[in-house]
Amino acid sequence: MRKRLQDFNELVMFQHSIFSLPFIFIAMIVAAEGWFGFKLLLLGAFAAISARNAAMGFNRYIDRSFDIHNPRTSGRPSVDGRLDGASIAIFTAVNALVFMAVAYFINDLAFYLSFPVLIVLFSYSFFKRFSSMAHIVLGISLGLAPIAGAIAVLGTVPQWSLWLSIGVVFWVAGFDLLYSLQDMEFDKTNNLHSIPSKYGSQATLKISAFFHVLTVVFWAIFVHKAALGMFASGAVLFSALMLTYEHILVRRDFTQIDRAFFTVNGYLGFVFIGLIILDKVAV
Repeated sequence: MRKRLQDFNELVMFQHSIFSLPFIFIAMIVAAEGWFGFKLLLLGAFAAISARNAAMGFNRYIDRSFDIHNPRTSGRPSVDGRLDGASIAIFTAVNALVFMAVAYFINDLAFYLSFPVLIVLFSYSFFKRFSSMAHIVLGISLGLAPIAGAIAVLGTVPQWSLWLSIGVVFWVAGFDLLYSLQDMEFDKTNNLHSIPSKYGSQATLKISAFFHVLTVVFWAIFVHKAALGMFASGAVLFSALMLTYEHILVRRDFTQIDRAFFTVNGYLGFVFIGLIILDKVAV
């Protein structure tokens, strides 16, 4: 049983939840103007994790025919025999149902939107087959998190949550571009669409950098629209510095992509939410 759980954990790369969880809770903190309660903390965490598990499970199920031939992904549980297709499909369906059930207990709007949200999350898995804009779709998938956080607390979509969300869209799309450099040649060979395979590595680096400039701009607008203070402004500045460091790492050496992808962006999210908490405590 323990081995089975480890296989599913590896399947969905649970540790990558650090990219979406901080921004859900950032939105919840800002919406509540402070602490939003243990109930919403648990519901928000379960909603985010189950939605991500469903999306990742669906992606792994759909992409098995490609992943088995890609040296970077051929060791995944979905293609090396540890998990069969039926198990992955059941895992995906269960997590989708859990997500909708949790949304039901949050509020009506969250429940009604849970259906289209799942459609968006699942659509990413198909985009690479016909469009190089899959990076943006992935960004949108994670960019829904701040809006969901605001809805959980307020039952509405405040304007500031849109700016925070758009920033997340370009943040995720930008680092996914860098991550996709690893699969550039494989994508070309297998007729999969991505910006690296279409435009090359140098253009990809420039587009990613532009996306991350937009990220900082939109997060600065979020801080202004939400009438946040000095610590929140510090979060935006810290993000700008971390994103700059990320690009320096990758431009120096493509073997640093994993470090840039996971470590740098992981720190960014946690420091961002920490400074938002300080911003509310200091008020």
